[in-house]
Order: sequence, then structure tokens, then C-alpha cells
Amino acid sequence: MVRPDRPVAPGGVFPARPPSRTGALAALALLAGLTFVTGLAGAPARAEVPEGNAEAGKTRAGACRTCHGIDGFARIPIAPHIGGENAAYISHQLTAFRDGSRSHEIMSVVAAGLDDQAIADLAAWYSGQSITVALPAGVAAEGAPEDCVACHGADGVALIEDAPHLAGENAIYIDTQLKAFRSGKRSHPIMSEIAAGLSDADIRAVAEWYAAIGFKVTAAP
Repeated sequence: MVRPDRPVAPGGVFPARPPSRTGALAALALLAGLTFVTGLAGAPARAEVPEGNAEAGKTRAGACRTCHGIDGFARIPIAPHIGGENAAYISHQLTAFRDGSRSHEIMSVVAAGLDDQAIADLAAWYSGQSITVALPAGVAAEGAPEDCVACHGADGVALIEDAPHLAGENAIYIDTQLKAFRSGKRSHPIMSEIAAGLSDADIRAVAEWYAAIGFKVTAAP
């Protein structure tokens, strides 16, 4: 059971707990995250990723602060918190915005000007922030959305690399992203299938669960 208040190591991804159900989607979600990290057997090797420099990333983050904050605590409801996020996840998303596999009217423009080193630096900076999460008083982890906990955790701290933290995200942001997966505007081998089976009420319940979780970023020195 997730403790009601726990600090999370910078950029931490915790060992996956057993899914809350034995359904195929939960198992596939866990497998997808692991294979995304390690690569499928026989898959071509990826190009070497440059090592990120957190200090350089802090400087670069000046261009991100209006929406995401210099420490990764979002300043506007349509932007996610990225402080304490796994570095690989940040890199994956910025690369997707840059190459067009993910599209956003602002992020696609911003990412177009980033080379691999800049992406690595930003990932190093934001992943280096420490976060603390806390379930609301009187709320038990067992009440978390069943389809989400295998990857995103009951307390919104991701358990696999290919999933973002959801703790404390604005409900509007979560709602918007789930509906984007459902409509096909965003595509992901697991999330698209899960979202396809969610009603508006289901999506609202997921958004409200994770939005209610306390989320704090402690800025790196």
C-alpha cells in the first residue's frame, strides 16, 4: 500500500508492483513500459543518447518556465508538472514533439529548435527536482482508478519509464489528454486502447483522483 505521504527520489521510477487486476490491459501496460525501456529482442540498437548536464538544462529551462515553471511545477492548467519526472520520459516526449510523432501548437515549435544535447540537458535538470506526494486525508490507495495503477501508481508516481507522473496534475490537463487518446488525436499502443473504453464520467473520475493528490516540488540547489 502506498504511504499517504512520501518523498520521491529525483527522477525516480519505482519497481512495478503487481497490477491491481489480472486483466490483459494491465499486464500489457506493464510489459509495454518494460519493453520500451529495454527494447524487444532482436530490435535494432538505438543511437547513443548524450549525457545531460543539469546546469545547462537549468539555463535552457528559462524558455520553459512560463508554462512548466523553472522547477517543473506547472504554472498553467493546460501544462503538466515535469519536475521530478523520469529523464528518459522527458527526453522521449521532447523528441516526439520535435520529430512530429506528437503534436502541440506550442511544444512542437519549441522542440523543433532543440538538438539531442539540449533535450538531454533539459531532461537532466527537470528530473533532478525532488517531489513529495500525498493522498488526501482519509483516502485509501485501494480506491485508485483500476486501469491506471499498473503504470501510473495509486498515488500518481509512475512505476515504469514510459509513463508520466500524474500526481497533482490539473484535472483539465488529464481530462484533455485522455480524450485525445480516445479520439485518436494522440496515439499510444496502450493508452489509446484503454482510453477507447472510457466514458466521459470515467475520464472525469480518473482526472479528479489524480488531481486531488498533493504534489510538491523541492527545487534542486
